Amino acid sequence: MPSYLNNLGVICALGANTQTVAQALFNGDTSGMRKQDGWGTGRELTLGAVNSPLPPMPTGMETSQSRNNQLLLAAALQIEPQIRQAIEQFGSHRVAVVIGTSTSGIDEATQAIGLHSVQGVLPADYAYAQQEISAPATFLSDWLGLSGPAYSISTACTSSARALLSAHRLLEQDVCDLVLCGGADSLCGLTLNGFAALEAVSAERCQPFSRNRQGINIGEGAALFLMSRHTNGEGAKTIALLGGGATSDAHHISAPEPNGRGAQQAMRIALNAAKLEACDIDYLNLHGTATQHNDAMESIAVQAVFPEGVSCSSSKALSGHTLGAAGALEAAFCWLTLSQHNPNKQVPPHIWDAEPDPLLPPLKLAAPGSQFNTAPRYAMSNSFAFGGSNVSLILGVVP
Repeated sequence: MPSYLNNLGVICALGANTQTVAQALFNGDTSGMRKQDGWGTGRELTLGAVNSPLPPMPTGMETSQSRNNQLLLAAALQIEPQIRQAIEQFGSHRVAVVIGTSTSGIDEATQAIGLHSVQGVLPADYAYAQQEISAPATFLSDWLGLSGPAYSISTACTSSARALLSAHRLLEQDVCDLVLCGGADSLCGLTLNGFAALEAVSAERCQPFSRNRQGINIGEGAALFLMSRHTNGEGAKTIALLGGGATSDAHHISAPEPNGRGAQQAMRIALNAAKLEACDIDYLNLHGTATQHNDAMESIAVQAVFPEGVSCSSSKALSGHTLGAAGALEAAFCWLTLSQHNPNKQVPPHIWDAEPDPLLPPLKLAAPGSQFNTAPRYAMSNSFAFGGSNVSLILGVVP
């Protein structure tokens, strides 16, 4: 049974709403990727930061203050009328919230603890709940006055992809009638220093699948879908989550399984769940982090599942790697590709130096200006995480 993705709110380095994000995505606009220092890594890093103003916390919810929740609120406000209408229609107890995150409010907590180490006291506005992984889902539920299930998922870079799958299952099991689902992650010194310690970050803009790739660029953002069992009839196209696959190969705490067996299995489970063949997929959003091991593994896995090739690209050079938000954000890019926001049938371009790695199986990476021959109908999004967590989602235009 498909789950309809009727509405989308999104904010990232590409823009602060669906229209601006879509325009920048299809134009291959990398202007949001900028060098910054001051994160404690000892060098400037290219980051995908959100530079637009973020909304303040709603009155009475000051203890929920965090940049992570502000990003999530910015996405939610874009679709607030539709959310409020759905709550009125179904009742607050029949609306659930499932959010993927990896940072939550840990940056605010780190700053507070840093102050405590110097002055011996925590800031007056510090609240432990800011840093809990459950904080984003709790915040949304409290703000909207919901009483349905509300929880967060944190499985590193597959977090929000798993949130969409979890939302789909809640609808299948008739636990609720509608789910606010997606993800949010903010730039965080702890995260940036962790990846820097792994020697996995690039000072320059990342080059996924290039022979010259040197690592990832971290980004921030939020994407929030309104998912239901029924279409609300809005828009020129109806887009649904048709299927997904999730596997855990537990190969290594940070390195992917070299041959991508778990990744292949996730893609094949997704195709089977959507009742599609590999040749039906019009576009694949690659995980494509520009690290040596991930790109090598994903190239092998994609070639195995799509032996005839598939038009594909990594969006990490446009938005940065938004970690726990990446699965939902890149599903949002697929949603935009299939929607009325893409009237010219453009393929999200793969931005890189166009120097392929001869050691990797070749992929059909979409060049800037590429177009689909016909209006795209099916898109897949890959997310692969530390610990061998793998998720593939398939979105499609449905009657």
